[in-house]
Amino acid sequence: MLIHVVDISHPQFEEQIDVVKQTLQDIGAGEKPVYLVFNKIDAYTYTPKDEDDLTPATKENRSLDDLRQSWFAKQNTPCIFISAAERTNIEKFRTDLYGMVREIHCGRYPFNNFLY
Repeated sequence: MLIHVVDISHPQFEEQIDVVKQTLQDIGAGEKPVYLVFNKIDAYTYTPKDEDDLTPATKENRSLDDLRQSWFAKQNTPCIFISAAERTNIEKFRTDLYGMVREIHCGRYPFNNFLY
């Protein structure tokens, strides 16, 4: 299992995700389960569009809630939005991680109930 930590406050974070995905494919690890962790939600900023602005939204105009909804809907990859500095969603991260490891363990060792 791979934990891909993304700095969501970086302006090109989506391009960085694509580069990591391609690199994983190139080294033969593209099929590994990945947990996408968007960190630094406390440092994320955006510029809201005016209500009468009819132009399409850009990356700079998407709120954190918009990003959450789009990434949860767009990806088949489990993801979470956290702030390590402020410890936001750390317990959920821990619980999710344990559940994913347990699922992998049960698949590999169905008669070993060590992680149940």
